[in-house]
Amino acid sequence: MPKIRVFVVDDSAFMRGIITKMLESDDEIEVIGSARNGQEAIEKIGVLKPDVVTLDIEMPIMNGIETLKYLMKNNPLPVIMFSALTSEGAEVTLEALNIGASDFITKDFSNFSIKISGKENELVNKVKNVAKKKSLYLMRRINFPRKQVTVNKRKRIKHSILAIGASTGGPPAIENVLSGIPGDFPVPIVISQHMPKLFTKSFAQRLNNTSQITVKEAENGEALKSGIALIAPGDTHMGIVKRNNEAVVEFTNDTKYIYRPSVDLLFSSVAQVYGMESVCVILTGMGNDGMAGAKDVKAKNGYVIAQDEDTCVVYGMPRAVIDANMADIVLPLDKITEEIMKIL
Repeated sequence: MPKIRVFVVDDSAFMRGIITKMLESDDEIEVIGSARNGQEAIEKIGVLKPDVVTLDIEMPIMNGIETLKYLMKNNPLPVIMFSALTSEGAEVTLEALNIGASDFITKDFSNFSIKISGKENELVNKVKNVAKKKSLYLMRRINFPRKQVTVNKRKRIKHSILAIGASTGGPPAIENVLSGIPGDFPVPIVISQHMPKLFTKSFAQRLNNTSQITVKEAENGEALKSGIALIAPGDTHMGIVKRNNEAVVEFTNDTKYIYRPSVDLLFSSVAQVYGMESVCVILTGMGNDGMAGAKDVKAKNGYVIAQDEDTCVVYGMPRAVIDANMADIVLPLDKITEEIMKIL
């Protein structure tokens, strides 16, 4: 089986060496070249034709965003961004994902000896997953219709909550789903997107600007309200509980959940509070987070929607739910909002 061919772009010779060493720790990956800036990268990538590119954001001559725009226009392929773990880094990383980057990794090497092992596993896994979609690199290129869907107010509301879970490829996918939801949406929305701290606040602000509904980062103890989407803060597990006959957000540090924020925990808590009135959507992402939660939703006769393989950046989380026979319906990304509105 041919190795995954990766091209590394970073202005730091030290970081290029570290990234190369991390990638080549896996026998299935080969680093075929590197560059110090975007201009040099574009020239070499056109000749070497890698399967995946790792791309730093802050570089001289031609930065990561300018480079990414060029690649997505002229040579679209999976790109993983390296981002600073700051508010500014979050905003520019979300811009990169919107342009077409497949995923990102934060440069939080505050304690290098401790962090390096975890970063190596994260990088290798992400490269392997996005490489599978090179021939079907769709997230940026599909021109998804953003047609507004209207609510038929005369129709009886059958469900009382919408929960969405995603990981790799999730930010643009969630934006696509929310962009078609009207401002008078009749139920609350809760979202768990795998992200580090600082990133989810910028993500919520971006979604709020592109949606007709209100989107915000959730606060502990906050009550759920119709037409408002609450996003679990980065690196924080969020569940839903009932207090004084009112559904509210509850943060937890439960260590049994590997992925943060956990989709399993969110879905399971939604099932516990709302039962058969739950609607859960599992979108693109690596791993199987959401499968156990979807099982709890189905045990309560709730409704589960899964994104199809062709429109996923990484067909991991939806596949786990589908293979476990927990999905009521499997749809391409551009049909999910329509289905949400249909069943309400």
